[in-house]
Amino acid sequence: MSIPYRHRRILNRIGVAALILLLVFLIVWLCWVVWLQRYVVYTSSGAKLDFNQSSYEISGVEASPSKSNVEVSIFYNEGADAIDTAKEMTQLAGYYITSDMYKEDLDNVMLQVERLPNSTPIMVDMKGPFGTFFYNSKLSEAITSQSTNIQGVEQLLDRIDKKGFYKIARISAFRDRTFGENHVSSGLYMLSRAGLWMDEGGMYWLDPTNATTITWISSVVLELKEMGFDEVLLDNFRFPKSEQYIFSGDKTEALQSAAKKIVEACASSKFVISFGVDDPSFQLPDERCRIYLDNVDAGSVSSTVSQVTFEDPEIRLVFLSETGDTRYDKYSVMRSLNVAEEVENRKSG
Repeated sequence: MSIPYRHRRILNRIGVAALILLLVFLIVWLCWVVWLQRYVVYTSSGAKLDFNQSSYEISGVEASPSKSNVEVSIFYNEGADAIDTAKEMTQLAGYYITSDMYKEDLDNVMLQVERLPNSTPIMVDMKGPFGTFFYNSKLSEAITSQSTNIQGVEQLLDRIDKKGFYKIARISAFRDRTFGENHVSSGLYMLSRAGLWMDEGGMYWLDPTNATTITWISSVVLELKEMGFDEVLLDNFRFPKSEQYIFSGDKTEALQSAAKKIVEACASSKFVISFGVDDPSFQLPDERCRIYLDNVDAGSVSSTVSQVTFEDPEIRLVFLSETGDTRYDKYSVMRSLNVAEEVENRKSG
């Protein structure tokens, strides 16, 4: 069945009109939707139209990019599995090197050190009672010893490093002429108050209760710690044996307090701070510490040990000896390098 031409034209016109109307409707609908978006409000329960507020009326806080230089705290594992216990305190059996030794014959010192087994504890003088340093200190008030071959000492320290020795630095603590001269208020005064009291060796002594004294000693300890020493011995950590200077407080308490403050400033889990005292009953701070005793006759070792107030005296009490006497060997002992050959031969025999 064919549709007449007239009817086809009518149908075409109707179809075109319908398409035009549909297109107009879609355009109007799209514009309506776009226009409505400015009034859409999103809430916790859904979206709704609010013709009283437009999206162009911003009522919130405009977002901005985060700053690239914001500091972020990072927390590392500090639990029991993170603690390095590779350097526990152990009994010492080694040798000490005085400043006189390497001033008189550095070549012989180097030769003796070369012959020692690796990991041997070695103690080296780094600052003497005159207050001068036997190395190139970076401290602003440090005075380098003019009578010492500083370059030679640095070579000695380098060799000690390479052999893997346990390194101990010895410094004079309260007996310090140079610092006393420059900081008179930190020293012990004569009874007449005319000036600082001087011992028979011509050295001044610092007041252990003085804050400047503690700061100075702590700064030296921290520098040596930074240089890689395993331990620092604060020699002359005592009051001079005289009644000719002014000090009205409790001397024992003053020394205990000074030791505690220095340990608090310098201690760590791998570093040992030790004190050269003249009293075996000296109470050590509760950290990695030792006491060193000089001029104790080998026959008095047992009676001396009976006076200590801490546990593990085999580890935390160290005798300084100029001889190879075996009666010290039950406890920690540091002997003069001059007897190293004798002691090492005995060990090997």
